[in-house]
Amino acid sequence: MPMFESITEKISNIFKNLRGLGKLSEQNIAEALGEIRSALLSADVNFSVANNFIQRVKTQCLGQVVIQNVTPEQQFTKIIFDELVKLLGDESAPELSSKRPLKILLVGLHGSGKTTTAVKLAKFLKTKANFSRPLTIGCDIYRPAATDQLETLSQQTAIDCYVDHNCKNVIEIAHSGVRYAEKNGCDLLLFDTAGRLQIDENLIREIRDISAKIQPDEVFLVADSALGQEAANVARSFHAAVPLTGIILTKLDGDSRGGAALSMKEVTGVPIRYVGTGEKIESLEIFHPSRIAQRILGMGDVVSLVEKAQEQIDEKQAKELEKKAKKGKFDMNDFLQQLQSIQKMGPMESLIKHFPGMHNIEIDPKTGDKMKHTQAIICSMTPKERSRPEIIDGSRRLRIAKGCGLSVQKVNMLLKNFKQIQVMMKKMKNSRANLASLLGM
Repeated sequence: MPMFESITEKISNIFKNLRGLGKLSEQNIAEALGEIRSALLSADVNFSVANNFIQRVKTQCLGQVVIQNVTPEQQFTKIIFDELVKLLGDESAPELSSKRPLKILLVGLHGSGKTTTAVKLAKFLKTKANFSRPLTIGCDIYRPAATDQLETLSQQTAIDCYVDHNCKNVIEIAHSGVRYAEKNGCDLLLFDTAGRLQIDENLIREIRDISAKIQPDEVFLVADSALGQEAANVARSFHAAVPLTGIILTKLDGDSRGGAALSMKEVTGVPIRYVGTGEKIESLEIFHPSRIAQRILGMGDVVSLVEKAQEQIDEKQAKELEKKAKKGKFDMNDFLQQLQSIQKMGPMESLIKHFPGMHNIEIDPKTGDKMKHTQAIICSMTPKERSRPEIIDGSRRLRIAKGCGLSVQKVNMLLKNFKQIQVMMKKMKNSRANLASLLGM
């Protein structure tokens, strides 16, 4: 079950129960808040954090002036939304230090995803924050193949990496990494430190020693979003050892209940800066409290979806596609291009959750296979057939089917659907292949 889905479902049911009420009263507020408290605790939100949240909402509700043309459900939803945003953190989270080179120390427990996150963050900041030469530095000498993993991921992402396979002194490795950066003009240094299965004195001492040696500008706690109730204790321990400047939550696309995201900011006072949303190196995003609050309340997150689309769809190509569609020249090459752009945005079940009210919609697991089949059929066509699909007769359909390993019936279905899409594209004023049509394939 994707993160927040359980709590979203429960809160949506609570809101439904408020419909039809004349006004918010102490009694119906108490009932609703009792259910929300239960939903928060079942999502592994820290006990004290949940209680404080409920108390703040109660105070707001009882002091709320009745507004004409606004239903009790709408008033309650607005209060819950505002308090969720406060709980998750301020929208105006602090910018990264402007110092160059910028040194970022990554800390966290074993298995939290520090190594992958180091490369993700290096790639993200190189692309989004104009760092010209990031450097990852391997300071984990305990986990088997930790430095190999960092090297491999960095190389695959065209990021510089400094490791020392022979040295067993972590402090010396970190210091040597700084010297390497100075010699090679690196403007961003990310230190991937070792973790443990749980907090212990040796881990804390090592983190403190590294920090004292390199004097980091930022210290980010990398935390698995599945930590649950333990998230608060882990955050407190690291924050006490080395003052944190930010938190990176990993595996936000997993089946965790969301308690870590809802607890860590209030417990530490440290903002969540980034979230990992998948296994790919590109799957790292800035954390937006209001967008997460919208998702929790079932309002969707269309802004993030639009941003994903903008990253994957080339504006020049989009304008060319619009012109071709208006002239009725939308062909199989254009269709294939749109399919590939949508696939880059992520799994369909993840994309659909960004739309309001779609949090509990089940996606046909075969949708991904249908898209792959569609691409296989198009790729089995000749360049001429892609440009002029109307010339594809019976013998060509048989050849295409054999070429992609699918049935002639599926080839026929694609061609039939494509004709319908061409008609639709001619009718659209702003001709962009829409998601619904593509999913229909």
